[in-house]
Formats: sequence, structure tokens, C-alpha cells
Amino acid sequence: MSTPDHPAVTVGDGPLTIDHVVAVARHDARVVISAAAVARMAQTRAVIDGLADDVEPHYGVSTGFGALATRHIPLELRTQLQRSLVRSHAAGSGAEVEREVVRGLMVLRLATLATGRTGIRPVVAQTYAAMLNAGITPVVHEFGSLGCSGDLAPLAHCALAAMGEGPVRLADGTPSDAASALQDNGIEPVVLREKEGLALINGTDGMLGMLCLAISDLRGLLTVADVTTAMSVEGLLGTDDVFAADLQALRPQPGQALSAANIRRVIADSPIRHSHDTEDCPRVQDAYSLRCAPQVTGAARDTVEHAARIAAYELASAVDNPVVTLDGRVESNGNFHGAPVAYVLDFLAIVAADVASMSERRTDRFLDRSRSNGLPAFLAGDPGVDSGHMIAQYTQAAIVSEMKRLAAPASVDSIPSSAMQEDHVSMGWSAARKLRRSVDGLTRVLAIELLTAARGLDLRAPLQPSPATGAVVAALRERVAGVGPDRFLAPEIEYAVQLVASGRALAAAESVTGPLA
Repeated sequence: MSTPDHPAVTVGDGPLTIDHVVAVARHDARVVISAAAVARMAQTRAVIDGLADDVEPHYGVSTGFGALATRHIPLELRTQLQRSLVRSHAAGSGAEVEREVVRGLMVLRLATLATGRTGIRPVVAQTYAAMLNAGITPVVHEFGSLGCSGDLAPLAHCALAAMGEGPVRLADGTPSDAASALQDNGIEPVVLREKEGLALINGTDGMLGMLCLAISDLRGLLTVADVTTAMSVEGLLGTDDVFAADLQALRPQPGQALSAANIRRVIADSPIRHSHDTEDCPRVQDAYSLRCAPQVTGAARDTVEHAARIAAYELASAVDNPVVTLDGRVESNGNFHGAPVAYVLDFLAIVAADVASMSERRTDRFLDRSRSNGLPAFLAGDPGVDSGHMIAQYTQAAIVSEMKRLAAPASVDSIPSSAMQEDHVSMGWSAARKLRRSVDGLTRVLAIELLTAARGLDLRAPLQPSPATGAVVAALRERVAGVGPDRFLAPEIEYAVQLVASGRALAAAESVTGPLA
């Protein structure tokens, strides 16, 4: 059900936005197809129906697919052609893909159907909308897409469910078969006609949905990175002078200016910072992981916004092959190639890894007594007896190492398929899958920095942190105790992860600073 925070999303009245996709995929916002979209679909379906008896072959209407496109399919076999296409292409393997990914994929395919450029009947789009609104999620598997000719296997598993075949999950996650789930929700399984099976599987919707989710997540996480940077600069007795607006303006990178401004606001009015803001302070400049944080996190921000522009282009697209043009032609094209999306998915994995790498370096400085400016070794309550956060940094380092491997681009690979008809593919689905792991890794790395910086700030007592960083520490201390004898650390790390992932850590800082960029 839609909520006041996530009102219904209308499909067919213009391009969807990233926020629309996230609302449907992650928050179960209801989907409505506009009347104009229904009319467009009916109009172009008439074009496809008019080709049914044409002696000239039309791809996907009266021919086979891919390397089999030379076979003419007689009228009486057209329904079987579409059914066979979906069944044969629903060939995924491996672990189940997350519910939000499948829902994102389905609403994006629905958006393309609603453009009226695919030639499907309105009932096909209405079936997808009904499945989304009922919370019926087809089971889609990890492997099966090469990111070209669309995310074929993932999309085919969804089309199979709309036909009343294959496994699905209900709104509460319970497994079911598609036929029962559709019947129990009053949804008639669709019988696909000419072109419709092809229209349901020939899009970049899986990789695009994951890109939209990643952009939404990374926008929040990069602001959290500014907050944890401020906590670390403060706790390590660093200086915020380097984040001054006039210094940042000497290099007018927009993301850098936003990150520096965030750090200044979070660290403002810090008694810890004021305690060493004296002429006899021996420190001239801080290590790069502190001093250059806006340059790195800011560059990551700019990369995310570049990815958002690419996503917006794709969200405004009608990706199918063939398409029904505005003047009624049915034309083949190559718009299903996932290269534009694949490139930015890979780019985001690179910046996520680099931001995480810098965060880990700040954490490590807290734990090394030769670099922490007076803090006990490993922030332990009784160093030697206690190990403090020693192994938390090991966990962080292991995640960062994994993220560096995930930053190796998938889009430079290509394995030809379909008897060399599809001889260059994007591997965009694979780029999206690894980016999801990178986003999770960045969340965990920042959470461990937050956990460690909070302990470092506590150890500066009786000096108090800034009001904003103090609010973040207070949010953590609702469930995680301060300095003391060693405790079972994994649950404390997991609580910090949830604090970051849920947005509560950022909300705590913003309760003092107001909205951060």
C-alpha cells in the first residue's frame, strides 16, 4: 500500500525519476497506468495486428529470435512462439535476487511498455501493474543476463510469472507458484500474442533499476562520509581550517565544496577543536585522509551525479527491439545495448571503493598510538589486557580489500552469444550486481569509522565534542556502551551499520546542523 511518504506512482505521464523507482522497488508504492498510456498502447498495438498477415517478415512478430530470426513463423504458431520465447529465456541460475531489484526491474519494464513504442496490448502492462500492487515478486536468479538484448533471463522470469508459470514470492515473502498467486489476487494470467514476449524481455531494466537504487543509497552514504570525517578530524585533534570556503573555491569542483561545507557545519562549535586552536599547536597540516577528504568524497559526489544524468536519459527511453515508431513503422534497433548504464555502474564501484579506503585509513589512525595524538593503543580500556577496536579495523580492511576487487570493471568484458549474432555485450547486469555489494561494503566501512571515532571522542573527555558529532555519538550510545573492558564487538558493529543504513546517524547530525548537502 502507498503511504503519505510514498504516494502512488503514475506510469505513462512522462519519464519516471530515480525517486519513483526507489519508491516502488523499496517502499511498495502503488503503480497507476495513465489513461494516455493505455490509449498509446492500444494505438500501436493496432500496427502490430496489422502486420499479422503481412508476407514480409517482421522480427519478433512473424520470425524467430536472435540467430533464429530467419525462420518465418505461421499465424497458428505465433502464440506458441511468444510462450516458447519466455519459457526458454527464463534460464537464470544461482542465488535469488533481492525483492527490491525485481520490483525495480518490473516497474521500469512497465514504464517502457507505457510509452506505446513496444506494440503490446494494454492488458499486458495492466498485468504487470497488478502484480506490483499485489506484492507478487517473481523469483529471479543471479546469473542469466549479459546486459545486451536486454537483461534477458531476469526479465523472462518476470514475464513467465505474468503468464501464470514459475515460482514467485508473495508480499510477505512466502514462496508460491505464480498460478496460485495470480488467482488469489484476482489477476488473470496473460496469454502473449505477437511481439509481446519479446517486448517483455528486451530492456536494460534490471541494471537500470539497480543503478537507481545505488544512486539513492550513495547520495546518503557520501553525506554520512562527511559526518564521519568530521568526527575523525575532531577526535584526532585535526584542524578544520583546511575546509574553509575560500580555500575550496580555489578548486571549484562542486562536490568538493559541498563536502567541505558539510564537514565545517558538523564540526562547528567543538570544544575539542577549540582546545588546540592555539599558536603553540605543533601541527602544521594533517594527513591526507583527513585534509583531503572533501577532494575524494566530493569527487565521488560528482561521479554519482554524472551517473544520475545517465540514469535520467535511460529513464526517458523506450528500450525494445523492434519498436513501433511515432509514424507507425516497425523498426529494428540496438538501443537494448547496456553500455551507457554499464559504464557508470562500474564507475560508481570505483568511487565507493576509494571513499571506503580513505575511511579505513582514518580509522587506523585512531588505533595507532604514535599517530592518534594521545589516545590509548587501539582505543582499549586497558591496552594489553584489552584489544579495543583492533579487529574492527581488520574487518574494515577486509571489506575495503573486497571493494577494490569489485572495482575491477565488468563492462570491459564481452562473451559473444546467440551463434555470434550477439557478438558484443555490455555485462551491465554483472556491473550492477557487484555495485550492490560495494554499496553494502561502504555502509559497513563508514559504520566502523563512526563506531571508532565515537570512542575516540569519548576518550577526549572532559572535553566535549561538537553539538552535531555529540548527537551522533548519543544516537550510538543508545545501544552501544562507551569505553570499558572488551565486549562482544560484532553486535556493536552491526548496530552501527543499521544506524548508518537506516539514515538515523545522518538524522542525528542534522538535528543540530539542519539538512546537510
